[in-house]
Amino acid sequence: MKNILFLFIAAVFGLQSCTINSEIVYHKDAASTSVTDIDMKQFMAEMKAMTPDSMKQKNEFGEMDKLPTEWTSLLDMQQKEGKHQTTNPDSIRIMKKIFMKMNRENNEPAGLSLKMDHFTQADHQMLKSYNKKEKLPLDQNIFNNWDGKTLTINTENFNLKNIEETLKSKASKDEAEKVEGMVTMFFKSIGTTLKFENKIKSITGKHDWVKQTDNYTVKIDYDLKAMYDKETKLRNADKQIIIVTE
Repeated sequence: MKNILFLFIAAVFGLQSCTINSEIVYHKDAASTSVTDIDMKQFMAEMKAMTPDSMKQKNEFGEMDKLPTEWTSLLDMQQKEGKHQTTNPDSIRIMKKIFMKMNRENNEPAGLSLKMDHFTQADHQMLKSYNKKEKLPLDQNIFNNWDGKTLTINTENFNLKNIEETLKSKASKDEAEKVEGMVTMFFKSIGTTLKFENKIKSITGKHDWVKQTDNYTVKIDYDLKAMYDKETKLRNADKQIIIVTE
């Protein structure tokens, strides 16, 4: 996991245009599954172009080839890295349900993906504690309340605090000081798709960044400039959006 987060930080602090897309699927049994994809193709292409032939011959970036290209749990990754194994049963349970993988195109690294498989509300509460120790680039919308029929979205979660904290925790002191207020330079776009197993019955509340795209799907497209510009006024910015399914 350390190598994966290092690549994420390297891409961001290289001031390259990364794209982050998340999808959260809300299951009928009140659990949810989320997948976050970090597209770093542009960063990897520029890294390759800037790498001298002598370094390529030495396989300078060979560590990337060691990262799993299939979904691998954090627990399995920790074991493969030879790290000290936690004995806390709650931590073990959470680590078994969080997966990472390196995505490849044309046999070259193209990005990273993070999945949280079938998380319950109790799992999400445990994840908050876990994330204080092991910072992960989480989509804060995963912490919205879902009971199997109704999703209550707190629009104050429409921010990038978890990503900023992840960057700060893995960066040097000088780099960490640059994070806040510079996210618009780091990312080209960030969006979240919410999908429901049952048809959407009603939506109460409005926000400029939220749009229903079909009977089962809602899309959130972050306006990064508006997010960090206090003078920007949104037309619709309700504190809560309640989605009720059939």
